Amino acid sequence: MKTYKIAWLPGDGVGIEVLEATKIVLDALNFNAEYIHGDIGWEFWCKEGDAFPQRTIELLQNVDAAMFGAITSKPVKAAEQELIPELRGKGLIYRSPIVRMRQLFDLYICLRPTKAYPGNPLNYKDTIDITVFRENTEDMYSGVEFNPVPEELSKTLANISKPFERFSKLNGDEYAISCKVNTKKGSERIIRAAFEYAKNNGKKSVCVVHKANVVRATDGLFFEMAKSIAKEYPDIRLDDANVDAITMWLVKNPNNYEVLVAPNLYGDIISDLAAQLVGGLGFGCSGNIGDKLGVFEPSHGSAPKYTGMYKVNPIATILAAKMMLEWLGERELADKIEKATAAVIKEGKVRTYDMGGSSTTLEMGQAIADKLK
Repeated sequence: MKTYKIAWLPGDGVGIEVLEATKIVLDALNFNAEYIHGDIGWEFWCKEGDAFPQRTIELLQNVDAAMFGAITSKPVKAAEQELIPELRGKGLIYRSPIVRMRQLFDLYICLRPTKAYPGNPLNYKDTIDITVFRENTEDMYSGVEFNPVPEELSKTLANISKPFERFSKLNGDEYAISCKVNTKKGSERIIRAAFEYAKNNGKKSVCVVHKANVVRATDGLFFEMAKSIAKEYPDIRLDDANVDAITMWLVKNPNNYEVLVAPNLYGDIISDLAAQLVGGLGFGCSGNIGDKLGVFEPSHGSAPKYTGMYKVNPIATILAAKMMLEWLGERELADKIEKATAAVIKEGKVRTYDMGGSSTTLEMGQAIADKLK
């Protein structure tokens, strides 16, 4: 039997606690793995000026998969103030380690399943089953930003873009620029992944989310790529919706959607909305998947105000572990986790605060683990 090498990245705040609960479940499952701790998050920014140390990067180069908790992020100026005195003023810029990880390891698929489990008092409808494919490496998260804006960039943009002329009259420190970058390759592979998922899981439609009527260049490229790829899948219907409209339609008619695919920013927004339809971020699991590595996490943040209280719902992280097992090919074990989780939710005896109960993070983990015995 293979022993998997799993990078264990607790991060900050409640990320540590929900991973602790998840470990209880994986141990009860007798999943054969070596868990290797990795340093990541706010603590290491404060101490070292690097929230994603090189040693952790090297760890991820030599594992089968990774489980990630959550990280704390703060604005650049606030982050600089947190550094140890020896590092202040060194020009260090805080960047989200999970965004860096996605780009460095080309984890281009952000897979976010949204499923309603019967018995969850927070369900909007018990029949919701939507899977969001979010492009994970470019778009508004490309990291191409300017503040202040260099004079040479301002002049160049004014020469080639009529709408930009009004901004070029401002001083460089009076405005900022963030570049939305969408490539044909990046668009093609996330859209194709969505259609392949639909084909392999008996889904009848894929809805591409965009704003091509206004953001014509980048979103237009994404939408045109979707129309081109859809021709290769004649049995799957291509739908499309503007990002603002889909937020309404998901609330009005969530059962009309099976698979959604979107550029990075839109995918982030609609996956949070979809998660709320089935109970909130306590149920929102996420996989960052590339050709060689998968990193699995809850989609919620580190929730600093709850740190140390062990009250946050760990189901999102436990379902992320289920996704990891699926990605590793351990589908039987993955199914066991899902069935155990569904049984605990339906039974309703153990509920964390968000579900109207008073059970702790670890009690929820243990209740799911007990269903596996």
